[in-house]
Amino acid sequence: MTRLERLRERLGGRLLVTSLVNVQYLTGFESSNAALLVDPNGPTQLFTDFRYFEAAEAIPDVDPVLTKRALVHDLSERLSGTVAFEADVLPFTFADALRQGGVELEPTTGVVDRLRAVKDEDELAAIRRVAQAADRAFDALVAETWIGRSERELAWRLRAHLHEQGVDHLSFDTAVASGLNGSKPHGGPTNEPVPAGVLVTVDWGGQLDGYCSDCTRTLATGPLSPQLEEIYDVCLRAQLAAVEGIRPGMTGVEADALARDVIAEAGYGDAFGHGLGHGVGLLIHEAPRLSTESPDTLEVGHVVTIEPGIYLPGVGGVRIEDLAVVREHGVELLNELPKDLVITN
Repeated sequence: MTRLERLRERLGGRLLVTSLVNVQYLTGFESSNAALLVDPNGPTQLFTDFRYFEAAEAIPDVDPVLTKRALVHDLSERLSGTVAFEADVLPFTFADALRQGGVELEPTTGVVDRLRAVKDEDELAAIRRVAQAADRAFDALVAETWIGRSERELAWRLRAHLHEQGVDHLSFDTAVASGLNGSKPHGGPTNEPVPAGVLVTVDWGGQLDGYCSDCTRTLATGPLSPQLEEIYDVCLRAQLAAVEGIRPGMTGVEADALARDVIAEAGYGDAFGHGLGHGVGLLIHEAPRLSTESPDTLEVGHVVTIEPGIYLPGVGGVRIEDLAVVREHGVELLNELPKDLVITN
């Protein structure tokens, strides 16, 4: 059954898909200006302008429709009746244009996203390829000298290694945070040289065949203070507890608690301020979420990050992250890098 067929089975009426990622997921069509009208009782129409129309004509199982470049305003003149739309995607001004044209809009959220969250084996193979390429790139960086080089230089070197492994696009900006900078969960790389005797957190990912990877490792640049050794050990125990405990059917809140409880029991609960993880696929952040506020339930085929962290201002920080597939009896890790503390020079 195709993705469009699976979507039709879930619809009670027509759905206007305006998320470009969802259009790509459902049809394979990539562009900067497109919309898809999925009708459970009729043909699926793919709307796009002249720049992409020849490519649209090659897409199977859709009827391509040539529009003006102002696509939504064009649709306001073409569509009528009741149409569901992606309320978390379509801007208010565009929705208002459709209403002004006489379309009765019904808001929906997450209809395609929930389909996207469960990956098929081809998608999993693509994510595995980019995760393994990212692992190899990081291995190459670990073999280099870190002490005395700037965080920014190390980030650029990792990007170069990703390119050498066939990864032409980053899934997000590479983060390298050493010493005190490591207490910022999303601290960007600076021009400051990496000192000896600190933790260095590296968060990186690539994009290959449209799919993203995400991984974090924290290394030491020599012997550490007792407190830095302790927070690394606590974070690792928390990450391993989550890897061991996550199962399908578990809520995102329950999955998050597997790691959060370990960190809280060690006295660092207030230093773990973000969620345990998030879904990864065509986008670097997608459903499901693993957090104290998650509305999601884990299913077989979900791809999620497992990334607890501890962040102490004025001291440093640590985060350890794997990309994992939810399987019937647990999770399959897509990263093969070691997680015991590595000391680099």
